[in-house]
Amino acid sequence: MTAPTLPTPATTPAGGADNPLLAAWTTPFEAPPFAAIRPEHFEPAFDAALAEHRAEIDRIATDPAEPTFENTIAAMERSGRTLSRVSAVFHVLAGAHTNDALLALERSLSPTLAAHANAIRTDGRLWARITALGDGHGLPPEDARVLERYRLTFRRSGAGLDAAAKARLAEITTRLATLGTTFSQNVLADEQSWVLLLDEADLAGLSASAREEAKAAAAERGHAGKYAVTLARSSVEGFLRAAERRDLREQAFRAWAARGESGGPTDNIAVIAETVRLRAERARLLGYDSFAAFRLEDAMAKTPEAVRTLLDRVWTPARARALADRDAMQEMIRQEGGNFPLAAWDWRFYAEKLRKARYGIDEDEVRPYLPLERMIAAAFDTATRLFGLGFAERTDVPVWHPDVRAWEVTGPAGQKVGLFFGDYFARSSKRSGAWMTSLRKQEKLDGAVLPLIVNVMNFAKPAPGEPALLSFDDARTLFHEFGHALHGLLSDVTWPTISGTSVATDFVELPSQLYEHWMEHPSVLKGFARHAATGEPMPDDLIARLARARTFGQGFATVEYVASALVDLDLHVLSPEQAEAVDPKAFERASLGRIGMPDEIVMRHRTPHFTHVFSGGGYAAAYYSYMWSEVLDADAFAAFEETGDVFDPGVAKRLKDFVYAAGGARDPADAYVAFRGRLPEVDALLKKRGLVEAA
Repeated sequence: MTAPTLPTPATTPAGGADNPLLAAWTTPFEAPPFAAIRPEHFEPAFDAALAEHRAEIDRIATDPAEPTFENTIAAMERSGRTLSRVSAVFHVLAGAHTNDALLALERSLSPTLAAHANAIRTDGRLWARITALGDGHGLPPEDARVLERYRLTFRRSGAGLDAAAKARLAEITTRLATLGTTFSQNVLADEQSWVLLLDEADLAGLSASAREEAKAAAAERGHAGKYAVTLARSSVEGFLRAAERRDLREQAFRAWAARGESGGPTDNIAVIAETVRLRAERARLLGYDSFAAFRLEDAMAKTPEAVRTLLDRVWTPARARALADRDAMQEMIRQEGGNFPLAAWDWRFYAEKLRKARYGIDEDEVRPYLPLERMIAAAFDTATRLFGLGFAERTDVPVWHPDVRAWEVTGPAGQKVGLFFGDYFARSSKRSGAWMTSLRKQEKLDGAVLPLIVNVMNFAKPAPGEPALLSFDDARTLFHEFGHALHGLLSDVTWPTISGTSVATDFVELPSQLYEHWMEHPSVLKGFARHAATGEPMPDDLIARLARARTFGQGFATVEYVASALVDLDLHVLSPEQAEAVDPKAFERASLGRIGMPDEIVMRHRTPHFTHVFSGGGYAAAYYSYMWSEVLDADAFAAFEETGDVFDPGVAKRLKDFVYAAGGARDPADAYVAFRGRLPEVDALLKKRGLVEAA
């Protein structure tokens, strides 16, 4: 399916001074002038930006002056600003509003950009200057931290290796970039090309709002009068929870689980195998036993063994809880007269029934109280009460799609903090999932630079004139991603390298997962959960039932997550020799077999569409990070609860100072201890997920 093209002005040359990507931006907050940007502007802009950056780096590397922090580290921090600006715009569009031209450019650009970054990080001249600076003794703490990060990054990139090893690393880096882009585009193609078209008679079990959303999805795809289930998570999961037609649930689930595994041109199996082999080889060249050992050295966990200890600790009670729920649902099927075993496409449907039977809750009762507008307001109000922030919508800021909204963010004294963009609805030009990114990061190197922060979601878009209603999980996702956004907005550091979310992967989820706690808190629900039609607040009884049901389904949720994390870890502890013969399909089956994965549950992200791990590798050998951070967030929220006030000003100030505003200025463990006074225990996580009794 061809995604919509970007708005195209009648006249604007692609190159030269008239290229909007290279010209000065006179828009509010100097935001990108999206309406003027066409796909053909990117290639000449990247060419110019790359040439400029290479010249800047060469001047630093050949500087005849003795290396100093200012002429080496600070100079590198100032370099590449045009490239950063062009790249940020491109990657926002490639993820949130892409088209054939941008997809083709992404395929050609990814190896070029990877090779460019690798050439800098393995430059022997730069490495000599960095090592000549020593360990940063005598520098201000933030400067010393930046120098430490440069030393570590260059060492881990192979700057100290011989020429032959560097050349092979360059080949691997470039090839991995190509593979990552291929992987993500294959998944996107599968998501775009599949749709389950339904008639009115097929909709048994779906609420009126769900039907309207399915009708709108069909109309967007040119099937007016029909209803559509797509592979956007909010669409397919909602259908799996509610649809009474078991055969249709099976169709939708199988398509969802099989993304990236079509056997055709979008199949990712060979991509995975080559990626795993190249990562293992890269780790060996750098002196590590495995890619996981390489990756985790620069994380809080430090070792694959520490990760496995955490995951194993959680797996056993979670599996026991999931199996107990499975047996209860199977009994429900028997009582209803069914003679079939519970299958993966049945789980969400019968789990919803089981939740209703145990707690008197079903999703259709909850959704009307969670309209998108109210949940956005709740997320903003929580930030106001914790950090004194203000939010004012701006309609004069350029955006990349008509659905995108922008808010000016101000601090306690009314000072400008930054700009926040919210892109909430699923569409065919957008990758699935939810994420936070930035169009510009905060820094103070040469004066205050305000951040431009982006949240992207894939909520089902309602019919025109109807409110967008969120599931409880959708609302939690909104808070999660806004927690990431606050990490970028509140950043208060000097250096770009340690700004915002530039922290260890297993620490970066702390600000986001911690923020979810406020969404579920009764005080927030009472204030903002209001019926979309009547405006009535969510009844106290429903809030109480939601609180009692908070840990319902955590066995399932934990199993599907931990299974994904363990398969990720297993693939990346392979040596190069073991990775050489890896068959991703067989490996996934064997890995799940070893842990006793229940047949009725499928990994949250099966290997062929595991974009966290194989689309650029941001979470490769590190998908465990969400759970590692959850140990932190469960303990961190307890710091508020212990005061009797979940908005306690003193705790909130420490949270802002040492977590949200601090970026990567400290080691993550030191930052957490500065906030909490100690490191947490896993028991906080088990308690949060309701798994203590089964442990």
